[in-house]
Amino acid sequence: MSDTDELLDAARAARLRAYAPYSKLRVGSAVRSASGQVYLGCNVENAAFPIGGCAEHHAIVAAVMAEGPQLRLTAVAVAALDDDDREVPIPPCGACRQFIYEFGPEAEVSFPVRSGEVLSLPITALLPHTFEFEPGG
Repeated sequence: MSDTDELLDAARAARLRAYAPYSKLRVGSAVRSASGQVYLGCNVENAAFPIGGCAEHHAIVAAVMAEGPQLRLTAVAVAALDDDDREVPIPPCGACRQFIYEFGPEAEVSFPVRSGEVLSLPITALLPHTFEFEPGG
């Protein structure tokens, strides 16, 4: 089994913990840091929609909590189920793409596509124009 397959399996397990009573779309994410550790996250919805959160965001926050602000990501996997328990392709949203880039400008992002295959792309292919801020610059 490849590293990508293992990370995707972890994302699939994480999606089972999602709290998605409104959209019924359960999303899980697994991120691998440069240290080799894997961190999980799932989407958590809320009746006040803006305060919910994405699986990728939550996985990255867990990684930062564990490894600190020097965290560097090498890989991210995302997996989702609809309300009929069918796997659906869910690439990271725009905000999560920027969040991934912030901690892993060379990270590979993988997610299943409709054909049943897995698409793996560098984050820069998903977010070709990043927002970069240099304090004091």
